Amino acid sequence: MAFLIVLAALCFLMFVAYRGYSVILFAPVAALGAVLLTDPSLVAPMFTGLFMDKMVGFLKLYFPVFLLGAIFGKLIEVSGFSKSIVAATIQLVGASRAMLSIVIVCALLTYGGVSLFVVVFAVYPFAAELFRQSNIPKRLIPGTIALGAFTFTMDALPGTPQIQNIIPASFFGTNAWAAPWLGILGGVFILIVGLSYLEWRRRAALKTGEGYADGAALVNEPASFAGGKLANPLIALLPLVLVGVSNKLFTSWIPGFYGDSHSFDPAVIGSTPPVVQEVSKVAAIWAVEGALLVGIACVIAFAWKPVMASFAEGTKSAIGGAMLAAMNTASEYGFGAVIAALPGFLVVANALSAIPNPLVNEAVTVTALAGITGSASGGMSIALAAMAETFIANANAAGIPMEVLHRVAAMASGGMDTLPHNGAVITLLAVTGLTHRQAYKDVFAITLIKTAAVFVVIAAFYLAGIV
Repeated sequence: MAFLIVLAALCFLMFVAYRGYSVILFAPVAALGAVLLTDPSLVAPMFTGLFMDKMVGFLKLYFPVFLLGAIFGKLIEVSGFSKSIVAATIQLVGASRAMLSIVIVCALLTYGGVSLFVVVFAVYPFAAELFRQSNIPKRLIPGTIALGAFTFTMDALPGTPQIQNIIPASFFGTNAWAAPWLGILGGVFILIVGLSYLEWRRRAALKTGEGYADGAALVNEPASFAGGKLANPLIALLPLVLVGVSNKLFTSWIPGFYGDSHSFDPAVIGSTPPVVQEVSKVAAIWAVEGALLVGIACVIAFAWKPVMASFAEGTKSAIGGAMLAAMNTASEYGFGAVIAALPGFLVVANALSAIPNPLVNEAVTVTALAGITGSASGGMSIALAAMAETFIANANAAGIPMEVLHRVAAMASGGMDTLPHNGAVITLLAVTGLTHRQAYKDVFAITLIKTAAVFVVIAAFYLAGIV
């Protein structure tokens, strides 16, 4: 019964998300409905002590990233930089390769360490302009961005700095470069199959005469560039490059400057205790925020007139979009925390542990918990915290290197996490102005390809001993 309650809550939230209802409203309804059916006396304590605590904690850490990312994307748009890059891309690779161009841009940013959410805000203006000029249906934008940002550069390619590739290191004693050949194999599989799928979808739309605006109301469209001559494409690319480079530099510099922790006295008058900040927990976030500020400053410096002409109205819409995206994701985070605290979730975890093959057990467990919680990092953290010792013992008995456990866990976390209630998916659809009904089908197809890649990697290890 406990398992059915958890399953019902998950299915309900996926259903309302797919139908277009606000997750901000229904995530607490779904979570607390499950609590009500489990133990009615815990509804109020769970809501205040767990759901709201996790939701507000997420906003405290990540809302500035959402805000700066949205402003950065808006300035890239109104400055005309997106149109300049798109024009150069079409000239370089051809209009028929618009989706490949967007996948490459997303991949470079993600592998450079830029937050997945920031990539969505930054790349959407480019994608909208390129798809419009190539007359590719707008509904294919979310699937294209998902392939570039949420898949192979998030957790498959060795060395990626995304959190999904960092978490397993603390459990298995490995590093971000674990099992490089398996990671490359999985990444190439995802890229080739994903692009083939998107190309098939583009050709199918072309045969029916469907264009950019067909079948979708044009919501959240990037504003048309109101300036004169477009900027040189190299200058237009500079803010994106600076964001990636600055993020990498700040990530290395901040811990060295502040140390493991930093404290300060918050008041001049009175005797309040000092505020102690654990730098290790926020250094990556500070690095992204600093990098986005550098990117924003660069856009303003090189496109002062067009930016200032639209700055007031443009930033208002960007702030509204950032608030909606952040609240959607924070609500999902609270939902996952509540579900993970219920007895039914433990039933799921225990049932998954019965799978005999160590790597298949790990892959299914991690991707299932990521799907239930709607979070790659959250599901993987829960799975590894509860079962890492079991995974390690079984792997040692079977002669499986820890590097393989690392790569399988990382890739599995980014498998079924992108179900309809996933925060990144909801953010992606909100930013692009599309609904689940219009665009989620392609995101889910990319999700299936990504999940299949995990088992391709497992098969390659067993058949050829590749690490």
